[in-house]
Amino acid sequence: MNQATAIILLHQLLFQGMFAAKNVVLRRRLGQSIRGRNREADRAVAFFALFIALSLALAWSGSAVGSVRLLPDVAATGLCLLLLALNLAIGAASLRDLGDSWRVGVIEAQQTDLVVDGIYGATRNPYFTAYLLMFAAYTVLLQNTLLLALSCIGFGLVHAMVLKEEAYLESVHGEIYRDYRARVPRYLFRRFR
Repeated sequence: MNQATAIILLHQLLFQGMFAAKNVVLRRRLGQSIRGRNREADRAVAFFALFIALSLALAWSGSAVGSVRLLPDVAATGLCLLLLALNLAIGAASLRDLGDSWRVGVIEAQQTDLVVDGIYGATRNPYFTAYLLMFAAYTVLLQNTLLLALSCIGFGLVHAMVLKEEAYLESVHGEIYRDYRARVPRYLFRRFR
Protein backbone atom coordinates (compact mmCIF):
# COMPACT_ATOMS: atom_id res chain seq x y z
CA MET A 1 0.00 0.00 0.00
CA ASN A 2 1.40 3.40 -0.95
CA GLN A 3 1.41 6.52 1.24
CA ALA A 4 -1.51 8.28 -0.49
CA THR A 5 -3.74 5.21 -0.13
CA ALA A 6 -2.81 4.90 3.55
CA ILE A 7 -3.59 8.57 4.19
CA ILE A 8 -7.01 8.34 2.54
CA LEU A 9 -7.92 5.08 4.29
CA LEU A 10 -6.83 6.34 7.71
CA HIS A 11 -8.67 9.61 7.18
CA GLN A 12 -11.85 7.82 6.12
CA LEU A 13 -11.63 5.52 9.14
CA LEU A 14 -11.46 8.55 11.44
CA PHE A 15 -13.86 10.89 9.60
CA GLN A 16 -16.58 8.41 8.67
CA GLY A 17 -16.02 6.56 11.95
CA MET A 18 -16.90 9.57 14.09
CA PHE A 19 -19.88 10.31 11.82
CA ALA A 20 -21.16 6.72 12.05
CA ALA A 21 -20.63 6.60 15.83
CA LYS A 22 -22.60 9.84 16.30
CA ASN A 23 -25.44 8.49 14.15
CA VAL A 24 -25.64 5.17 16.02
CA VAL A 25 -25.48 6.78 19.48
CA LEU A 26 -28.04 9.46 18.64
CA ARG A 27 -30.46 7.04 16.96
CA ARG A 28 -30.35 4.79 20.04
CA ARG A 29 -30.76 7.72 22.44
CA LEU A 30 -33.68 9.26 20.52
CA GLY A 31 -35.27 5.99 19.42
CA GLN A 32 -36.00 7.34 15.94
CA SER A 33 -34.32 7.73 12.58
CA ILE A 34 -32.00 10.69 12.20
CA ARG A 35 -31.59 10.23 8.42
CA GLY A 36 -33.79 12.43 6.29
CA ARG A 37 -34.93 11.13 2.93
CA ASN A 38 -34.68 13.85 0.34
CA ARG A 39 -33.17 14.17 -3.09
CA GLU A 40 -30.42 16.60 -2.10
CA ALA A 41 -29.12 14.45 0.75
CA ASP A 42 -29.33 11.23 -1.28
CA ARG A 43 -27.41 12.78 -4.19
CA ALA A 44 -24.74 14.24 -1.92
CA VAL A 45 -24.21 10.98 -0.01
CA ALA A 46 -23.90 9.04 -3.29
CA PHE A 47 -21.47 11.63 -4.61
CA PHE A 48 -19.35 11.54 -1.44
CA ALA A 49 -19.05 7.76 -1.80
CA LEU A 50 -18.09 8.11 -5.48
CA PHE A 51 -15.49 10.80 -4.76
CA ILE A 52 -13.91 8.77 -1.96
CA ALA A 53 -13.90 5.56 -4.04
CA LEU A 54 -12.34 7.32 -7.02
CA SER A 55 -9.72 8.95 -4.79
CA LEU A 56 -8.82 5.56 -3.35
CA ALA A 57 -8.69 3.97 -6.80
CA LEU A 58 -6.42 6.71 -8.14
CA ALA A 59 -4.17 6.50 -5.08
CA TRP A 60 -4.01 2.70 -5.06
CA SER A 61 -3.30 2.36 -8.78
CA GLY A 62 -0.95 5.32 -9.02
CA SER A 63 -2.89 6.19 -12.18
CA ALA A 64 -1.70 9.13 -14.25
CA VAL A 65 -5.28 9.85 -15.43
CA GLY A 66 -5.87 13.53 -14.71
CA SER A 67 -2.55 13.86 -12.93
CA VAL A 68 -0.74 17.19 -12.85
CA ARG A 69 2.35 17.70 -10.72
CA LEU A 70 2.25 21.33 -9.61
CA LEU A 71 3.82 20.70 -6.20
CA PRO A 72 6.59 18.42 -5.01
CA ASP A 73 5.07 15.32 -3.42
CA VAL A 74 6.32 16.35 0.04
CA ALA A 75 4.57 19.74 -0.22
CA ALA A 76 1.36 18.17 -1.57
CA THR A 77 1.34 15.63 1.26
CA GLY A 78 1.99 18.32 3.88
CA LEU A 79 -0.79 20.56 2.57
CA CYS A 80 -3.13 17.56 2.38
CA LEU A 81 -2.39 16.62 6.00
CA LEU A 82 -3.04 20.19 7.12
CA LEU A 83 -6.39 20.24 5.29
CA LEU A 84 -7.32 16.83 6.74
CA ALA A 85 -6.42 17.98 10.26
CA LEU A 86 -8.79 20.95 9.76
CA ASN A 87 -11.40 18.59 8.32
CA LEU A 88 -11.25 16.32 11.37
CA ALA A 89 -11.22 19.20 13.88
CA ILE A 90 -14.18 20.96 12.25
CA GLY A 91 -16.06 17.69 11.74
CA ALA A 92 -15.58 16.64 15.38
CA ALA A 93 -16.58 20.08 16.67
CA SER A 94 -19.73 20.07 14.55
CA LEU A 95 -20.78 16.62 15.78
CA ARG A 96 -20.08 17.63 19.40
CA ASP A 97 -21.68 21.08 19.32
CA LEU A 98 -24.86 20.09 17.50
CA GLY A 99 -25.63 17.51 20.19
CA ASP A 100 -29.07 15.94 19.88
CA SER A 101 -30.00 18.32 17.04
CA TRP A 102 -27.74 16.38 14.62
CA ARG A 103 -29.59 15.06 11.57
CA VAL A 104 -28.50 13.75 8.18
CA GLY A 105 -30.65 15.70 5.75
CA VAL A 106 -33.86 17.52 6.59
CA ILE A 107 -36.49 15.63 8.60
CA GLU A 108 -39.47 17.97 8.67
CA ALA A 109 -41.33 15.86 11.23
CA GLN A 110 -38.56 16.39 13.81
CA GLN A 111 -38.08 19.91 15.09
CA THR A 112 -34.66 20.39 16.67
CA ASP A 113 -33.07 23.26 18.55
CA LEU A 114 -31.21 25.91 16.57
CA VAL A 115 -27.58 25.66 17.66
CA VAL A 116 -25.61 28.91 17.31
CA ASP A 117 -22.70 28.35 19.72
CA GLY A 118 -19.33 26.62 19.49
CA ILE A 119 -18.24 25.94 15.92
CA TYR A 120 -21.72 27.05 14.82
CA GLY A 121 -20.77 30.56 15.89
CA ALA A 122 -18.05 30.57 13.19
CA THR A 123 -19.85 28.75 10.37
CA ARG A 124 -23.46 27.71 9.88
CA ASN A 125 -22.42 24.51 8.11
CA PRO A 126 -19.27 23.10 9.69
CA TYR A 127 -19.81 19.48 8.70
CA PHE A 128 -20.35 20.43 5.07
CA THR A 129 -17.29 22.68 5.31
CA ALA A 130 -15.38 19.63 6.56
CA TYR A 131 -16.42 17.73 3.43
CA LEU A 132 -15.25 20.61 1.22
CA LEU A 133 -11.89 20.48 3.00
CA MET A 134 -11.74 16.74 2.32
CA PHE A 135 -12.35 17.33 -1.40
CA ALA A 136 -9.52 19.87 -1.44
CA ALA A 137 -7.18 17.62 0.56
CA TYR A 138 -7.57 14.57 -1.69
CA THR A 139 -7.29 16.74 -4.80
CA VAL A 140 -4.05 18.27 -3.53
CA LEU A 141 -2.64 14.95 -2.34
CA LEU A 142 -3.19 13.28 -5.70
CA GLN A 143 -2.72 16.50 -7.71
CA ASN A 144 -5.51 15.43 -10.00
CA THR A 145 -7.64 17.53 -12.36
CA LEU A 146 -10.43 14.92 -12.40
CA LEU A 147 -10.75 15.25 -8.63
CA LEU A 148 -10.67 19.04 -8.99
CA ALA A 149 -13.59 18.91 -11.43
CA LEU A 150 -15.48 16.52 -9.14
CA SER A 151 -14.76 18.82 -6.18
CA CYS A 152 -16.58 21.60 -8.02
CA ILE A 153 -19.55 19.30 -8.63
CA GLY A 154 -19.38 18.24 -4.97
CA PHE A 155 -19.52 21.87 -3.88
CA GLY A 156 -22.67 22.31 -6.00
CA LEU A 157 -24.31 19.27 -4.41
CA VAL A 158 -23.34 20.38 -0.90
CA HIS A 159 -24.63 23.86 -1.64
CA ALA A 160 -28.00 22.50 -2.84
CA MET A 161 -28.33 20.52 0.39
CA VAL A 162 -27.40 23.60 2.44
CA LEU A 163 -30.01 25.74 0.66
CA LYS A 164 -32.72 23.16 1.40
CA GLU A 165 -31.68 23.04 5.05
CA GLU A 166 -31.60 26.84 5.31
CA ALA A 167 -35.14 27.14 3.92
CA TYR A 168 -36.31 24.55 6.45
CA LEU A 169 -34.54 26.25 9.37
CA GLU A 170 -36.01 29.61 8.42
CA SER A 171 -39.51 28.10 8.23
CA VAL A 172 -39.11 26.57 11.70
CA HIS A 173 -37.06 29.21 13.56
CA GLY A 174 -38.07 32.37 11.67
CA GLU A 175 -36.50 35.62 12.84
CA ILE A 176 -34.05 33.88 15.16
CA TYR A 177 -32.60 32.00 12.21
CA ARG A 178 -32.56 35.11 9.99
CA ASP A 179 -30.58 36.98 12.68
CA TYR A 180 -28.17 34.05 12.99
CA ARG A 181 -27.79 33.86 9.20
CA ALA A 182 -26.97 37.59 9.08
CA ARG A 183 -24.18 37.18 11.70
CA VAL A 184 -22.53 33.89 10.77
CA PRO A 185 -21.16 32.90 7.34
CA ARG A 186 -22.56 29.91 5.49
CA TYR A 187 -19.17 28.23 5.16
CA LEU A 188 -15.99 29.88 6.41
CA PHE A 189 -16.03 33.24 4.71
CA ARG A 190 -18.63 36.01 4.70
CA ARG A 191 -18.49 36.13 0.92
CA PHE A 192 -20.42 32.83 0.73
CA ARG A 193 -23.17 34.05 3.01
